[in-house]
Amino acid sequence: MRGAALVAIAATIGNFLQGWDNATIAGAIVYIKNDLDLGTSVEGLVVAMSLIGATAITTCSGAISDWLGRRPMLIMSSMLYFVSGLVMLWSPNVYILCLARLLDGFGIGLAVTLVPVYISETAPSEIRGLLNTLPQFTGSGGMFLSYCMVFGMSLMDSPSWRLMLGVLSIPSLLYFAFTVFYLPESPRWLVSKGRMLEAKQVLQRLRGREDVSGEMALLVEGLGIGGETSIEEYIIGPADELDESQEPGADKDKIRLYGPEEGLSWVAKPVAGQSILSIASRPGSMVNQSIPLMDPLVTLFGSVHEKLPETGSTRSMLFPNFGSMFSTAEPHARNEQWDEESLQREGEDYASDAAGGDSDDNLHSPLISRQTTSLEKDMVPPASHISSLSMRRHSTLVQDGTESVGGTGIGGGWQLAWKWSEREGEDGKKEGGFKRIYLHEEGIPGSRRGSLVSLPGNDMPAEGEFIQAAALVSQPALYSKELMDQHPVGPAMVHPAETVSEGPVWTALLDPGVKRALLVGIGIQILQQFSGINGVLYYTPQILEEAGVEVLLSNLGLGSDSASFLISAFTTLLMLPCIGVAMKLMDISGRRRLLLTTIPVLIVSLIILVFSELVDLGTVVNAAISTACVIVYFCCFVMGYGPIPNILCSEIFPTRVRGLCIAICALVYWIGDIIVTYTLPVMLSSIGLAGIFGIYAVVCLISWVFVFLKVPETKGMPLEVITEFFAVGARQAGATKNE
Repeated sequence: MRGAALVAIAATIGNFLQGWDNATIAGAIVYIKNDLDLGTSVEGLVVAMSLIGATAITTCSGAISDWLGRRPMLIMSSMLYFVSGLVMLWSPNVYILCLARLLDGFGIGLAVTLVPVYISETAPSEIRGLLNTLPQFTGSGGMFLSYCMVFGMSLMDSPSWRLMLGVLSIPSLLYFAFTVFYLPESPRWLVSKGRMLEAKQVLQRLRGREDVSGEMALLVEGLGIGGETSIEEYIIGPADELDESQEPGADKDKIRLYGPEEGLSWVAKPVAGQSILSIASRPGSMVNQSIPLMDPLVTLFGSVHEKLPETGSTRSMLFPNFGSMFSTAEPHARNEQWDEESLQREGEDYASDAAGGDSDDNLHSPLISRQTTSLEKDMVPPASHISSLSMRRHSTLVQDGTESVGGTGIGGGWQLAWKWSEREGEDGKKEGGFKRIYLHEEGIPGSRRGSLVSLPGNDMPAEGEFIQAAALVSQPALYSKELMDQHPVGPAMVHPAETVSEGPVWTALLDPGVKRALLVGIGIQILQQFSGINGVLYYTPQILEEAGVEVLLSNLGLGSDSASFLISAFTTLLMLPCIGVAMKLMDISGRRRLLLTTIPVLIVSLIILVFSELVDLGTVVNAAISTACVIVYFCCFVMGYGPIPNILCSEIFPTRVRGLCIAICALVYWIGDIIVTYTLPVMLSSIGLAGIFGIYAVVCLISWVFVFLKVPETKGMPLEVITEFFAVGARQAGATKNE
């Protein structure tokens, strides 16, 4: 995972520059105001121009990134940072300075909006939360270093605000170099444009291995939006155990799983009568909704995580027994591996992206091949449990007789499989179709005595080990009914390149799953902005001044401005270890639990701040309480409510509209930021500092309720599975409401 981590670190330089700029303008405005003789309104405009620029660019950044790609937008961000730094260094008057701040805001808006998307689309699911907390860490690190720089320059006889602001161009050059020469394009975006060979090469670099066919298959399946999905349950165990005492005709529903080791054979059998993910009798399931107002999505996601161990990598205990992809027994005349980017498709003129280049012979993905990589339907597996299949790198999952299934591990304990179902129709002709299955192990191997599942007509020995597995079953993303008459064998009926022009944009926002995801994303962004972070940041100097810290530092020979900068640097320094803890916990405890744990601390700290404003306990005591509350508030905020909204928003939307949906959520974020920032002075004069902190405490309480009822846990789950869950949950919730 080293490749993905290094790419994420390089991408977050944009967030480092954002933090750097925020701290620099906070220090430089003291000198700008005196040098250019600015009034209060113009002073506020200079500071706010970057906010205005970020809001403006966000309105179109998502749609453009879905069109041009993530990488070009990050390159543009680095260029805007560099140019704005040079213009601020030169600024002869306030008008040029405002223009430079506007360009700087454009760069900030692109970085803040797209870096989380880029990291989510390149990171393995097991460490996606950790890597997506990096923007919070690098942003706070940029603030700390910038405050240190401003503090050092404030000790000079005549500090230059132009030099303070212009230094931004130096790290932006490093950002530009990384985006141009090091950062690859997002593999998910490449797949969405049909550029399969490039996507495979990027994945090989990010994962550090040659065989990335499993993840390639997953990325292609993520191209679908909507579609009918059912939720089923399977029980998986050794073939010896589940083969015994079978009723006549029971084999037709059984799927035989062949492992990579000779002699290893398992059988998956659907559990009759179950249509809800997880055990129907389990408390908190969608059948037995224990909390009436809780969104079924929350329990739907929670049922996946509740039986897994609390580890950062939710690796399956069973699925590693199977390889990364299924393949054929031996080279077969009708069963060759094909790469549609290096060979012309039969009967069609197909312009290959790889013409004259890499033939991509190692891309064993059925999703980009009209030729099959599964077993021919008329091939019958041997009666023996010793597989005669070639298991050099892949595993094969096949059902006796009329169905064949292929599967691949896709991270987080999930397995991607395809099943060909065939039956005789009324006219005697055989009818068939493909199903895509996201299969997930539920819990650990155990015996039937401890099972919550009973198989009708199945008397499995008590000592037999088995695995309960939940499955999301739907049609493949590139399924085409028109091609069924051509008898294709392979989960993908068409190449992704053929679907590029058909990619939905605005109409996809009406899909129930996308609408539900937007509700979660917009809701958590609004509540984050009104939870008080900007107010506490704005009044931190005032609170610390009341604590006497600034006076103490002034007595040590520091000027009031220098003392203020040093205090701010110290405050941001305290955030860094807290963010480090959050990075460790993000994929262990999860996003939801971190929010539910840290938001109550925010509420308590704000209530104590209100108490210290209203009750006079003595100057020293009040000051000490206020200072402690501010520090606790900052540290807990950056552990949870700071990074998690952006992480969630980058995870819950389908590939084809991810940029657009992220832009909508980011626009809400910036508008909320503007509202909070510009209503603070009015609120201060009308209800006072105690009233402001009281409102923030109420909003934090509402935030906790919203997270508890509406925000699901997404740790360790592939992005494509997350979006599938939103689609399923939204439809089931709608069906329940109609009933």
